[in-house]
Amino acid sequence: MPTVHLIGIGGAGLSAIATVLLQQGYQVSGSDLQASTTTARLEALGATVYIGQRAENLSPAIDTVIVSSAVSATNPELQAARQLGLAVCKRDEWLGRMMAGYEGIAVAGTHGKTTTTAMTAFMLERLGQNPTYIVGGFIPQLDRNAAAGAGRAFVIEADEYDHMFLGLRPTVAVVTIVEWDHPDIFPTPERLYQAFTDFVQLVPADGLVIGCGDAPGVDIVTRSAQAPVVTYGLQADNDWQAVEVTPNERGGSDFGVVRAGELAVTVSLAVPGWHNVQNALAALVVAGHQQLNLPAAAAALGEFQGTSRRFELKGEVNGVTVIDDYAHHPTEIRATLAAARTRFGSRPIWAVLQPHTFSRTLTLLTDFANAFDDADHVIVVDIFPSREKDEGLVSSQDMVSRMVHPDARYIGSLAEAADVLAAGLAPDDVLLTLGAGDGYKVGEWVLDKIAHRKENTNDET
Repeated sequence: MPTVHLIGIGGAGLSAIATVLLQQGYQVSGSDLQASTTTARLEALGATVYIGQRAENLSPAIDTVIVSSAVSATNPELQAARQLGLAVCKRDEWLGRMMAGYEGIAVAGTHGKTTTTAMTAFMLERLGQNPTYIVGGFIPQLDRNAAAGAGRAFVIEADEYDHMFLGLRPTVAVVTIVEWDHPDIFPTPERLYQAFTDFVQLVPADGLVIGCGDAPGVDIVTRSAQAPVVTYGLQADNDWQAVEVTPNERGGSDFGVVRAGELAVTVSLAVPGWHNVQNALAALVVAGHQQLNLPAAAAALGEFQGTSRRFELKGEVNGVTVIDDYAHHPTEIRATLAAARTRFGSRPIWAVLQPHTFSRTLTLLTDFANAFDDADHVIVVDIFPSREKDEGLVSSQDMVSRMVHPDARYIGSLAEAADVLAAGLAPDDVLLTLGAGDGYKVGEWVLDKIAHRKENTNDET
């Protein structure tokens, strides 16, 4: 088997590729800037992982070097690879090669793609289909974010960032929602819509495009597909419709699925929110296309408990519940807070947002300011810059100043926010950390502080 080196092997995208390659028998090495549970997991699977990126990590024996869009041209390993004459392959190109010979099921969308991909992979796994899959989030129930299976399906999260999904080879494409995001890559909504249009046109005429009919932007990009289009959603004009959606005792939703005017199956989810009803519908359409048993597929989806950083329960201490969610777009924030309100009823909800990237915050500033109706208290911390530099055009204070929320405030640092929350949270409160950066640390610190305070109180008594 060839030898492959991945620059940035600890990231969500490349770690998943590395996992599949290791299971397929490749010799895999890679580097990352810091050690993590992900790099430790890859080492346990047999990868050679270097912490720190240096030219000496590369050797002439490497057949291919795989890079993500986050790797700059000045990266010492990328420069060394070029000097050694090694084949350098971007993530999208490599994924396209990996999908050859499979029935590619690619799940795209500006929101919901990670959970929908995970649901689909989990469902197919439970139904004995033994899929290959690559998911942008860790699935605790499967103890991985990717696997090399012996079945015919290759389920993959189709990331629109840097046009990655245009390198894929889907025979089935799912589009969950299309809404302007990543203004650093797509400076206008039209550019984003064009990228998604190009994506659905990758599906051959004998394939299938599955689109959420509740999301207006989806119809814009799927109407030019050469493959048949099947819609799903909560509205009556969808081909697959969820009906009689009601909260259940597990914190999720129960609903029926109507197809061609008849009740096809009933579903009972453990994950909350209307958006997860839609995500589950998409997975069921995949099951129907694969001619799998729908009641068995519904039962598998009922077992699904989510992915890391998607409405993830971080802990409960002294009556305070802490949830973390990756939501970093106004639409995602509204959906996550609505799910929290449904699950937790009248319990006070504290939302802590760490905005992600200056370009997104500036472009969607007003939408962010209006996204917190379902929260009782809002704290906004400093913007997580990710790959960007602060040019002084926008700040978290600007967002708070636009809010009409009765209790919204700016607290710059994560540590200070954790201190304020640990002192102010009361039993029965719910803390929800939101964002794609490292804001989840606030919830972890709060749990530790409350637990420590409780221990000290018990010692004194």
